[in-house]
Amino acid sequence: QVQLVESGGGLVQAGGSLRLSCTASVSILSLKISVMGWYRQAPGKQRELVATITARGNTNYADSVKERFTISRDNAKNTVYLQMNSLKPEDTAVYYCTLGVQFWGQGTQVTVSS
Repeated sequence: QVQLVESGGGLVQAGGSLRLSCTASVSILSLKISVMGWYRQAPGKQRELVATITARGNTNYADSVKERFTISRDNAKNTVYLQMNSLKPEDTAVYYCTLGVQFWGQGTQVTVSS
């Protein structure tokens, strides 16, 4: 069974940075699932896509995080990262790692204070 374990969330002041990590319990390349990503859900709002990355490194970002967030992956470590800079209070949410659409992490809380 595939498990995704996220880490790196926490409380940060506006303008600060955080780096989220998500490690899969199996070889992600062996699953032949190309895309890994990050979603987030703020209180009272729908879950939304933050960023995705393919096995070849092609990336896609939500407009709200472009030029502030960077997604990357290390296939050898079965890990995907989300570097978040210039954080804003509206970035406050639970962040979820995904492998394809089938597998989701448990979520990690990111809170940005003003």
